[in-house]
Amino acid sequence: MEISDLIPNIEALIFASEKPLTSLEITELINNAFGFMEDKITLDQIEAGVQGVIEKYRSEFYPFEVRESGGGWQFLTKRDYHKTIAQLNGDKFLKRLSGAALETLAIIAYKQPITKSEIEAIRGVSSDYSIQKLLEKDLVIISGRNELMPGKPLVYNTSKSFMDYFGINSAEELPKIREVLADQIVEPTIVNPELQAAEEVVEVQEFEDEEVNAILVVSENGELIEEATEEDNLETESEETGEENSSDENEPDIESGDENENEEEKPEE
Repeated sequence: MEISDLIPNIEALIFASEKPLTSLEITELINNAFGFMEDKITLDQIEAGVQGVIEKYRSEFYPFEVRESGGGWQFLTKRDYHKTIAQLNGDKFLKRLSGAALETLAIIAYKQPITKSEIEAIRGVSSDYSIQKLLEKDLVIISGRNELMPGKPLVYNTSKSFMDYFGINSAEELPKIREVLADQIVEPTIVNPELQAAEEVVEVQEFEDEEVNAILVVSENGELIEEATEEDNLETESEETGEENSSDENEPDIESGDENENEEEKPEE
């Protein structure tokens, strides 16, 4: 089958499908439809046909386009017509998730697969109601049980509807946390960069010129203390020796004083 004949069939399948179709699913459906053909349609032919459909609806003439979202190909209205469609759908676009539900959904999206107890450990509050609402809206699903944890609790993952809603195909396409928090990081403003650089050089030179005579050691209690070096010990010993000498010089000669007193007490002959 030629690509020109294959493109309308691919276009019809994507348009009529209620869910996003992968290239592999389109290949199987077309082969089933044309089972009488000896040469089966290959996956490469389908992918080439999908690209032809994408190029066709990329024109500004069409208000919709074919995009890969939610794990497969589907027709989506272009962003320029969002306000117009919002008037048609009405309350559907006005419904919002609560803050608690958004927190729970974000935790599941970035930590999946995850259990309810792990979600509550991160949030610090009960998440029963939020998880129930997310299940009702088909944004999360129960993917099984954790066999390694006590009680084998249920495990939660994001659903295809979640990926379709946010326009992604897998959890790996979610924005990184660092990218999300990058706008909240405030860098300090340098008024005079040259002056600051000069001050840093002066501080480094002053630090290098200082003589460090103490050695830092850790005491038995885990405290950081200074241990005196040999030079400090010599200085301390010399100071103590000097004090002893000075004290010896200042002390009166008791023995000599007593002898003088005894001599004075002797009677004259």
